[in-house]
Amino acid sequence: MITATDILQPVELDLEALLSDLRGLIGAGHPILQAAAEHLFSAGGKRLRPGIVLLISRALTSENDLPLKHRKLAQITEMIHTASLVHDDVVDEADTRRGVETVHSRFDHKIAVLAGDFLFAQASWHLANLDNLDVVKLLSQVIMDLAEGEIKQGINRFDSSQSFESYLEKSYCKTASLIANSSKAIGVLSDVDQDRLESLYFFGRQLGLAFQVVDDILDFTGNDEQLGKPAASDLQRGYLTAPVFYAMEENSSLSELINGKFSKKDDLDKALSLVRDSSAIRKSRELAEKFASESKDSISWLPDSPSKKALLELPEFVISRLY
Repeated sequence: MITATDILQPVELDLEALLSDLRGLIGAGHPILQAAAEHLFSAGGKRLRPGIVLLISRALTSENDLPLKHRKLAQITEMIHTASLVHDDVVDEADTRRGVETVHSRFDHKIAVLAGDFLFAQASWHLANLDNLDVVKLLSQVIMDLAEGEIKQGINRFDSSQSFESYLEKSYCKTASLIANSSKAIGVLSDVDQDRLESLYFFGRQLGLAFQVVDDILDFTGNDEQLGKPAASDLQRGYLTAPVFYAMEENSSLSELINGKFSKKDDLDKALSLVRDSSAIRKSRELAEKFASESKDSISWLPDSPSKKALLELPEFVISRLY
């Protein structure tokens, strides 16, 4: 089975340089914030988001050395993603991320919030220095979307009356927006035409949605090690995902358990069984496969190269996590 490392091989050296540069960029803040940020960038992770930016950049250029602005955009993308994870962990009260302690577990909640803000501020400063208003607008929208996604997720907890469309909107904000808009932004910096800019955006959007749906499936079928967080944690917190929506269509008693916030001893176990015993996992998998296929089809116009091959393998990799 292909791995993220395999896919990112064409930009392996670029990613190594990116991590080195990121550690240098965070060096001017308070020592505790530096320690928190260093902890984050040392915590592993696939670096898929900056990797996608770098792969698109390499697919669009024949130069050996990528333009500095392209590398900076990849750094900004990783800063924004990492900042969002810090805040997400605080909201979810998660103890681990990528198999290591979260920032608020190692330090405290105040430091974690400030560390996330620090990274968002760093990203915004470097974004402004790209001196490209269109790119600034795209990545600023991402930061707004991330906050909006957290709010939408929070206010809809344990609410079985919310629509499937609201779930997809939240998923776009929390996961797909960064991939979609950073993919489009690298196209802007590469001077591609409007139609191809939109196809890069669509590639990232559908890939991000596929990624989120797969994550939501794994919350029911995966284990703690595979997820990097406790399994079945989303439903326990009242977050309704694709498998839950599909299962509610088949069994209304699941809605009652959710609305009751699993107040009785065995309610959560009953809810998990209702999801797992229904066709919800299969339907969710089909949805993820649809998003992945649409993502792959949207970048067929890219010139043939190792980077294009890697980008075309990404949707397949996302789906392969289910098997």
